[in-house]
Amino acid sequence: MEQFYLGIDVAKAKLDCALLLPNGKFRTKSGLSNTPKGFAELVHWLHAQQAGQVHVCMEATGIYWEGIAEHMSNTGYTVSVVNPFQIKSFGHSCLARTKTDKIDARLIARFCAEHRPEPWQAPSVSEQTLKALVLRLEALQTMRVQELNRAEVARDAVRGGILAHIDWLDGQIKELLREIRNHIDNDPELKGRRELLISIPGVGEHTVALLLGFCVHPGRFCNARQVVAFAGLDPRQHESGSSVRGKPRLSKIGHSILRKSLYMPAVTTLYKTQWGREFRQRLAATGKVPMLIIGAMMRKLIHVAFGVLKSGRPFNAALHGA
Repeated sequence: MEQFYLGIDVAKAKLDCALLLPNGKFRTKSGLSNTPKGFAELVHWLHAQQAGQVHVCMEATGIYWEGIAEHMSNTGYTVSVVNPFQIKSFGHSCLARTKTDKIDARLIARFCAEHRPEPWQAPSVSEQTLKALVLRLEALQTMRVQELNRAEVARDAVRGGILAHIDWLDGQIKELLREIRNHIDNDPELKGRRELLISIPGVGEHTVALLLGFCVHPGRFCNARQVVAFAGLDPRQHESGSSVRGKPRLSKIGHSILRKSLYMPAVTTLYKTQWGREFRQRLAATGKVPMLIIGAMMRKLIHVAFGVLKSGRPFNAALHGA
């Protein structure tokens, strides 16, 4: 069966699609709504093009891609969701000079045909629900910090309203934490994973819910290095010739919320737990600076979390030098 490649440029309200035919030509479909009705129209259009075997590819832009990715995967198509940085770099390599939604859709289809990205695996309904709850909690906590900052410098005329909003946010956060806990308790698989992750000293319930919501487990990723890259915690080196020797830094080419949420657990682990203190002392003895040590612990936490889930055994301090 001939292979077709479909590139989808996803926006909040619409989809622009480009179908790469086996003969190298394109057929395009623009203006589809990013709704179940638009998804059904896209599948009908693919049938009209007599495209049997289609590899669908799109960028991971916010949350707008999730609906179409799940629909196409459930319909039976191979779906790949790639980092937008890959498409941008691919466009540079092709000397692309113009950027429009239609051109981006063609670029994504060409990228899919040339690089054959790994198929995307849709998370379970329970995992999707947990991720939505965790992201909502993150948004509410961010709003609370913003309001606290405003309250410090606000005039009397508006301070009362700000404080009332903070009280409301506190109630919503408390309720959401309870809902997250109950959701995990009601799912035997998520509950079993939580018991393993909570055994890691320095990792609390919020971090556990985050890891579970982002499907950080062996069924989703092949190894811990993939999870580290997914979070953008892999080190990036910049060296060239004999004169350019940049300091290694985090690549940050990954999910910013997952990366940001691991910062405080890493600090807590380094300074409040026995195995973390020994890890910090080992790196400090080699001349590593504090921020580099924190980044290393963020990566370490992912490796440890992946390890306990893969082995099915709780955290063992003896395996980590403690």
